[in-house]
Amino acid sequence: MFIRKQGKTKFMYFGSTASQAIVKGACVALSSGRLIPAANDTDPSTIVGVIRHAITSADTEYATAGTPVEVEVPVEKNVVWEADVTTDGALTNTDQGTYMDLTTGDTGDEVDTTVSTLDTVFCTGYVSATKGYFVLNIGTDYMNP
Repeated sequence: MFIRKQGKTKFMYFGSTASQAIVKGACVALSSGRLIPAANDTDPSTIVGVIRHAITSADTEYATAGTPVEVEVPVEKNVVWEADVTTDGALTNTDQGTYMDLTTGDTGDEVDTTVSTLDTVFCTGYVSATKGYFVLNIGTDYMNP
């Protein structure tokens, strides 16, 4: 789960994708004009922000395409997010200053410390082996270092 810790954001609404569950606090991207959970292979330039509420099969947003869903969008560079780190790798102090990707699969809610192909997140701080501070390298400002 991504939780904003520092920096300016705003809430924007994007249309949901029918039959698409998304966990709370996940990075989300646009595909064909609709929200999808970001994954390790999602082009970071299409990621718009972090979804604030879960979408489950019991929700209206799940059943109907185009239902507006609230997304927290960074409005300045270097907004810091606290995020969970996948169990596939452990975060260390030496990871600060490195780029990483999101986890595999369609969750978008964790960072994978073992991969840096698309460099979707930049580690700015160590909290524990399973949690850290990150800047999202997304949207129109995405730069693949």
